Amino acid sequence: MSEDKTNPLLCDPVSGMCEMPAGEKSNAKTVIPAENKPVKIIYYTDPICSSCWGIEPQLRKLKLEYGDYFEIDYRMGGLLPDWSYNSGGISKPSDVAHHWDEASLYYEMPIDGNVWLEDPLDSSYPSCIAIKAAQMQNKEKAVKFMRILREELYLNKKNIAKWENLAEAAKTAGLNVEKLKTDYDGDAKKFFQEDLNLGKTLGVRGFPTLFLADADNNQLTVYGSKPYNAYENALLALFPEAKKKKFMNSNSLSIFEVYPTLAPKEYAAIHDISVSVAKIILEELFSQGKLDKKTIKNGALYCKK
Repeated sequence: MSEDKTNPLLCDPVSGMCEMPAGEKSNAKTVIPAENKPVKIIYYTDPICSSCWGIEPQLRKLKLEYGDYFEIDYRMGGLLPDWSYNSGGISKPSDVAHHWDEASLYYEMPIDGNVWLEDPLDSSYPSCIAIKAAQMQNKEKAVKFMRILREELYLNKKNIAKWENLAEAAKTAGLNVEKLKTDYDGDAKKFFQEDLNLGKTLGVRGFPTLFLADADNNQLTVYGSKPYNAYENALLALFPEAKKKKFMNSNSLSIFEVYPTLAPKEYAAIHDISVSVAKIILEELFSQGKLDKKTIKNGALYCKK
């Protein structure tokens, strides 16, 4: 890694962070109200953050095991405003390609970095704004939308800064595309700016960052892509009464009813098995015609038929 580690697209696998150039940090403690469930999580992410793709296995497992005890407020980070950055060995889109291939191997999640060679993104702002527009319609569909955008970017090499690709993903997520466009051109920009402002107040310096708080505003922060127990322990520290709900895996296909697409790493994390065993199970289901598969140079994604 270069000493000048301020390029947001140079995600450091060791820290598990895609870091932003240092900004002003407010000393004020922000109140994070836990309203509907014992713990509120403010999750700062960005659709093009490879480290955020890297924590999908941990987050999906956390939702399954402790989803009754927390709610997630997804905030957009604006990882790449434009290409005025020139640091950390990345000065142009093509520099990201190799880096993403490395991140894919490190996180064991499928990523094809060639999007940066074939149809590079000029900013992550359009996808961030689109997600804010989706949240204005339906928060659950917005989460689905963000997942679809990531799959389109990381596996299908789609430039998700382009409206036609955003619209296609929105349609797949079951969103009203016409309303999405109206909100995208309107209030979604304001809500995205609010996310950026709150991020500065909270001192967000990279992605993923998760702020956890209980009803008394006791707060814990988990920075970067960490092993599963880092997220579990933070939740339990704030709400020790939480009871783990183990995912029953008697039916190897049943998890696809919850998550329609899964990488082997995600399947492995949820079922507490190794990635190599997960690959064997998923390949067997695929060969039996029970699953479909998208294969890329750095892995695969399985989905129910």
